[in-house]
Amino acid sequence: MTALKAPSPLALLRETFTPVTFASLLASSPFLAAQQRGYGETVLVWPGFGAGNASTTALRGYLNYLGYDAQGWSVGTNNGDVLRLLDELTAEVHRHADKGPVQLIGWSLGGYLAREVARDCPDQVQQVITLGSPVVGGPKYTAVASAFAARGESMDDIERQVLERYDNPLNVPVHAIYSKLDGVVAWQACIDHRSPNVTHHEIASTHAGLGFSPAAYRIIAQKLARQRR
Repeated sequence: MTALKAPSPLALLRETFTPVTFASLLASSPFLAAQQRGYGETVLVWPGFGAGNASTTALRGYLNYLGYDAQGWSVGTNNGDVLRLLDELTAEVHRHADKGPVQLIGWSLGGYLAREVARDCPDQVQQVITLGSPVVGGPKYTAVASAFAARGESMDDIERQVLERYDNPLNVPVHAIYSKLDGVVAWQACIDHRSPNVTHHEIASTHAGLGFSPAAYRIIAQKLARQRR
């Protein structure tokens, strides 16, 4: 079995094909517009490491078009301070869930945060959808590992902390969207072999394109609508 490792620099070059995803999204607009509509349900969409709400504008715009109340988060740029972000996002979910459980969508690290908030407060979260989110090793098997190491953080310590979180079962349904073309996060690190409520969905996309992928949008629209059944 091949050892899990971060994507190679050559794999990272695949991210240059991300503009193709935008063209595909435009071409798929009629099909995506015909997806089942929402009824004002709250959907919180969280960005990846180094990004903010601007990065999820297209996805939130699509979900709002379908009739959901899709919102970003209130904590600015995702700086990777996981423990602080978990506290703030847990409080944010509690505020939004005063009228009922919310649905969470997270891109990359945003998806990991969504899973962990759902793990800690399952009564407030209906389901989680992740996009290229590393659930094994934290940033260790990603192209941004060096950014965390430069801050003096130990990749081995983070990997151990991530593993320890599994002692508290993840009982909320999770749909994990991933791509073997991902040049930022090792796709194997997106696979959760420990949580029985996780369903994996493979699509063809770069990591940067996951937030604009028509295949991802289709899965998201279908899973959000199915949750009402």
